[in-house]
Amino acid sequence: MNMPYPQFDRSRLKIRPLAERVHDVDLKEVLLDPSEPAPAYENPALDPLARAVVEARRKYDATVLLMYGAHVIRTGNALYMIELMKRGLVTHFATNGAGSIHDFELAMIGHTCESVARYIQEGQFGLWKETGYLNDAINAGYQDGIGWGEAVGRYIWENNFPYREQSVLAMGYHLHVPCTVHIGIGNDIINEHPNANGEAMGFCSYTDFLIYAQNVLNLEHGVFLNFGSAVAGPEVYLKALAMARNVAFQEGKEIRHFTTAVFDIQPIGEEDNYHTAPPKSDPRYYFRFWKTILARTVADGGMSYYVRGLHQQTLPNLAKKIFALDEQNGEAK
Repeated sequence: MNMPYPQFDRSRLKIRPLAERVHDVDLKEVLLDPSEPAPAYENPALDPLARAVVEARRKYDATVLLMYGAHVIRTGNALYMIELMKRGLVTHFATNGAGSIHDFELAMIGHTCESVARYIQEGQFGLWKETGYLNDAINAGYQDGIGWGEAVGRYIWENNFPYREQSVLAMGYHLHVPCTVHIGIGNDIINEHPNANGEAMGFCSYTDFLIYAQNVLNLEHGVFLNFGSAVAGPEVYLKALAMARNVAFQEGKEIRHFTTAVFDIQPIGEEDNYHTAPPKSDPRYYFRFWKTILARTVADGGMSYYVRGLHQQTLPNLAKKIFALDEQNGEAK
């Protein structure tokens, strides 16, 4: 039976080449080098977080999961994330659809980001031919029964994109470290393209959710880090933790002694207040990362931290502390 409502005909769209787009981000200008000093930044939470990460990996072999929004990639943190991956200090990376798009474009052409203000006026926002290749990667992943992150990482790596070694998804595929992508249909520019397949997108991202939930099963004594993902980060984590705890409780196990941290720029109040969710009468109650990551899910044995700052400051400085502590512990042994 045909749907009674008319649908948009994507064949009418004019798709232009990326070469015609003005880019706001140049990989060579923003990419941060882990061999260089980190940008100046201090926060007392970084030292205990570094200890929690190193202990989770070296003492307990527990999950360390880093969830990140697209802006984390746009501000040049990929090489720090890849180094954490290479050293086995982060075992799972997760992002939203936009995070995978910026990763893909930077790997392909070394540029990303367009002016929404300019291109939405022209009716051209998001409608760039080469960005649509990401849909081809997802469609192929659907055919092969794999997740979004693996499918996109595979496409970047096997097509030998010029900046593939600066791509979190490609290096995750290459090093066999899970990188998952958690989408909302209609949220991302690739949903506009004629080759977008909702069935493939749903399958691949849901596959990633199940991979994510499986890794949360090993979160006891582990660490969950959320960088700049205000909606997908808290919500995906919450559902996966519910599933993992359901299974753990049936087996007489616990998932409650772990550490969480939120890295963002929102001012949320006095530092000693965030361990308790604000009341519903407070507009900050609707900061999902506060009530979910910092308060509710660690209320029965966990520890949480809020770190306010720019991602190009916070992530490199945390990573540097993790590397140094891990190397120090290795030498002590």
